[in-house]
Amino acid sequence: MSKKDFIVGLDIGTTKICCIVGEVSPDSHTVDIIGIGTAPSTGLRKGVVINIDSTVESITKAVEEAELMAGVEISTVYTGIAGGHIKSFNSTGIVAVKDKEISNQDVGRVIDAAKAVAIPLDREVIHIIPQEFTIDGQEGIRDPIGMSGVRLEAKVHIVTGAVSSAQNIIKCANKAGLNVAEICLEPIASAEAVLSQDEKDLGVLLIDIGGGTSDIAIFKDGAIVYTGVLAVGGNHLTNDIAVGLRTPQNEAERVKIQHGCAMSAMVKQDETIEVPGVGGRKSRIVQRKLLADIIEPRVEEIFQLIQREVMKSGYMDLLSGGVVITGGTTIMEGMPEIAEFIFEMPVKRGLPQNIGGLRDIVNSPKFATAVGLVQYGARNVQKGRSKFTIRDKNIYDKVRGSMRSWMKDLF
Repeated sequence: MSKKDFIVGLDIGTTKICCIVGEVSPDSHTVDIIGIGTAPSTGLRKGVVINIDSTVESITKAVEEAELMAGVEISTVYTGIAGGHIKSFNSTGIVAVKDKEISNQDVGRVIDAAKAVAIPLDREVIHIIPQEFTIDGQEGIRDPIGMSGVRLEAKVHIVTGAVSSAQNIIKCANKAGLNVAEICLEPIASAEAVLSQDEKDLGVLLIDIGGGTSDIAIFKDGAIVYTGVLAVGGNHLTNDIAVGLRTPQNEAERVKIQHGCAMSAMVKQDETIEVPGVGGRKSRIVQRKLLADIIEPRVEEIFQLIQREVMKSGYMDLLSGGVVITGGTTIMEGMPEIAEFIFEMPVKRGLPQNIGGLRDIVNSPKFATAVGLVQYGARNVQKGRSKFTIRDKNIYDKVRGSMRSWMKDLF
């Protein structure tokens, strides 16, 4: 146990809760996935907790499944946060260097100076991410420690969220018997899993479309320069299908997953699908093209809203690395093609990278955030910043110990 670290990522999503256990060896840069558990999520809407008991129940199911697969007892997790309440901005701080050689203390002071901005009482800072440092007018420095200079400047990206939303996520995890090592913004976690360093350096737009929210992260010169969360996602497609095809919500979700296509031009005219009726009515046979005609305008609208948000950020012309789409909704056929049409630049689906172990199981856009949370935690462990611990006894030892004590009581 001491030679390896076990990191647990808990993605508390609007449609599913996913718990992934990763194993980090000190001599390896990759994370081995050794356990995964998922459960349907009913206690969230648009990324925000609306029912604590339902969320706790789903977390418990997902965690128990992951514990059994990994053979470890989970006590602490890295969890994600999203929702329309997320707001981010860039800030700058300047300090004088004390000993003409920049130390950790100087970097800490300049970041403190950058984050000294007025934030409303109902909001809290989730991340302060350094973008670049400037020493005596020399820009573009990634790591200034040990360099000489008298004036140190830092540009940072600050992410804030509603205090109540963050507290409710922590409360749900605590009620499920878990400690939260750190909360991470979901698009930042997804970026850890699906983006390469080359893409981050060139300039890339990451779009993570989940059930309740669409998360955006823009990278340039290796640093994150913009983040945002829009309260639209795959559930809007499901609602449209339920209304358009007159079918229950759960059947609309199934039809979307099995037969959905984001571009009606990609569907053959003679393809048909079976659609269950409402309230015991007979199923109907409809053309698959009709389903695509319902989905396409909503997907276009989601990408246009994201495009408008990116235009507002001012980084639209700096995306040489193109667009990467991930999240469960992007598995649908035709999503990259329609995104290329809207953004007029290359688009690809983002899959989790640099992982071993059960990589075939998690090799899907819907696991990007959970895998990213494990990789985010692994990076913190390597930097010595993690508060993560796993109890020495695993779940099997616990059961064995209990059985021994019962046997002693019997005889």
